[in-house]
Amino acid sequence: MRLVTQLAIACTLAAGRIHAQDALVSTQWVADHLKDPKVRVVEVSVDSAVYEKGHVQGAVGLKWHSELCDPVRRDILSGEQFEKLCSRSGISNDSTVVLYGDNSNWFAAWAAWTFHVYGHTNVKLMDGGRAKWEAEKRPWDTTVPAPAAASYHAPSTAASLRARLSDVLAVVEGEKSAVLVDVRSPDEFSGKVIAPPGIQELALRAGHIPGAKNVPWKSALKDDGTFKDVAELKQLYAAAGVDGSKPVITYCRIGERSSHSWFVLKCLLGYEVRNYDGSWTEYGNAVGVPIENPAGTVWTGK
Repeated sequence: MRLVTQLAIACTLAAGRIHAQDALVSTQWVADHLKDPKVRVVEVSVDSAVYEKGHVQGAVGLKWHSELCDPVRRDILSGEQFEKLCSRSGISNDSTVVLYGDNSNWFAAWAAWTFHVYGHTNVKLMDGGRAKWEAEKRPWDTTVPAPAAASYHAPSTAASLRARLSDVLAVVEGEKSAVLVDVRSPDEFSGKVIAPPGIQELALRAGHIPGAKNVPWKSALKDDGTFKDVAELKQLYAAAGVDGSKPVITYCRIGERSSHSWFVLKCLLGYEVRNYDGSWTEYGNAVGVPIENPAGTVWTGK
């Protein structure tokens, strides 16, 4: 059985492009399945207000900062919260969930990772997100759907898809073998800046986790925001020493960009990978942990 699975993965990679039945679907596929009762389209954007201005017909809008996160703890929503969210969004255990959003699917990928964490693996990203749908002049709808409530039960919890600070430190200290992939910009990685331009700095220190490889999340995309072919993606990561031979841990600043790279490595390339959603906001503020800071910047850019 394992050999059959490996052959199936190999055939998918050899094809050079992810097919509609896998983790990535085209805008045309979404347009063709808008009336499919087994498909639930969901928008999760960085700016949740863009949903109200127009969204894919029938799409449910979810807010990453309040509905996909615990409102009190700095954590993803609990299993019980996840079940309630899916139920009121009309998502059943047998639903095909198609996610999309702005900014090349940043938080749509976060949502996809969350669905996988709670065992719902029938999840797809709409390649290119909002930008591609709009560039193709496809219609937006302003009607907020009211799907019939579903009965949803989280099938399992895949803790193996999530890395904690202790897991990262075990890699840094040589107790465990894994490749750390920092998906932030080169300026963030080097310590020149702590956060992207215009974004509030949440960490006290600049730099990166020792030994991490820098593969910016956006390098996995074409100019139109769609994902590069599988062969290109494999080459991109292999050049940084990430070839699937070792487990991978992705991280960024708060976990959304690293979810995007997690999706590439896990869902498109089939590698063993965990997302460290604590990311630099946790690691860069933690007491007593080592960092690398080539730029020498400290204390909010001074």
